[in-house]
Amino acid sequence: MNKNIVIYQLVRVIIMGGLSALFAFIMAPLVLKFLKKHNMIKHIRKDSNAPIFTAMHQKKEGTPTMAGILIWGTVFLFAIVFWVLSFINPSYNFFNFVSRPETFLILGIMALAALVGMLDDLLGIYGIGPKGGGLSMKKRILIYILIGLIGAIWFFWKLEWDVVLVPFIGIMHLGWFYPLFFIFIFTACAFSMNETDGIDGLSAGVSMIGLLAYVIIVFIQGRYNVAVLLAVTLGALLAYLWHNIHPAEFFMGDTGVMTLGVLFGILAMYTNTPLFLPLLLLIPMLESMSVIIQLIYKKTHHGKKLVLSTPFHHHFEALGWPETKVTMRFWIIQGLGATLGVLLYLLNIMLIK
Repeated sequence: MNKNIVIYQLVRVIIMGGLSALFAFIMAPLVLKFLKKHNMIKHIRKDSNAPIFTAMHQKKEGTPTMAGILIWGTVFLFAIVFWVLSFINPSYNFFNFVSRPETFLILGIMALAALVGMLDDLLGIYGIGPKGGGLSMKKRILIYILIGLIGAIWFFWKLEWDVVLVPFIGIMHLGWFYPLFFIFIFTACAFSMNETDGIDGLSAGVSMIGLLAYVIIVFIQGRYNVAVLLAVTLGALLAYLWHNIHPAEFFMGDTGVMTLGVLFGILAMYTNTPLFLPLLLLIPMLESMSVIIQLIYKKTHHGKKLVLSTPFHHHFEALGWPETKVTMRFWIIQGLGATLGVLLYLLNIMLIK
């Protein structure tokens, strides 16, 4: 690997992440003002099956939502502007990260998820749908599956890709099982991120740690445009998190969290790291597993609960932990998991080579 190329690409990643953060920090107050002006506020669903959640989060009623437009507005604006400028003047290629072999599919799926998430947010804001508005979980999962199917078709039939990296063993060909595996991983990531978005600062902080881990992985793989894309996303997330730390000034809504979920899903398959996800996305995976285990336990134990509330960050809230304590400790756990995941990935590629 050429040292000068590595330094050049590292500078690109740092500068683009910094520019994105600067732009998003400037835009954040304007986005907040826009959301308040148009009464785009969070409505806490009244769910008799989740009385603990409803009681603890009633105070969040009326907080502006759909601030995911800040994150993805920044990412897509940077993508479009610098892509167009690169045609006008080749010197702008330094800033351009839109690339057919690397980022076209990722950006396309992110855009689709952002639009669906925005629709879900609007349904919730205007009270259209079950339990106060928005898409039901069954419909969300179906949407995740359909979006995942697009990626599976592209990878399996377009790219003729059917392999998965098994840690410390090597490459395994899945053949016709690959599309099903792709959809499962994709949907699991999207569902897990959705379950993580429950208290101030949690999903944004956890996502930043996960994305930073993937910046390292894609950089090692030589996919520099993807690294720049993730750096731009990180910069925008940083500005969002500044305003989302407790007490949150706004929430990202499904516009943000649904897109983050599918981004992690496509990244896992694109980098061939789906079997490292239990560490790279440790907190989201634990969150979704807590929901699944709770449901199974209730069905097999006549409605009794295993924990006080799920996703399990609500369990700790119910135990009396302050929201900030839950968030920061979960950040630490996610950081440890992501660090271990990256280290195991590095060890794995060294041993296989």
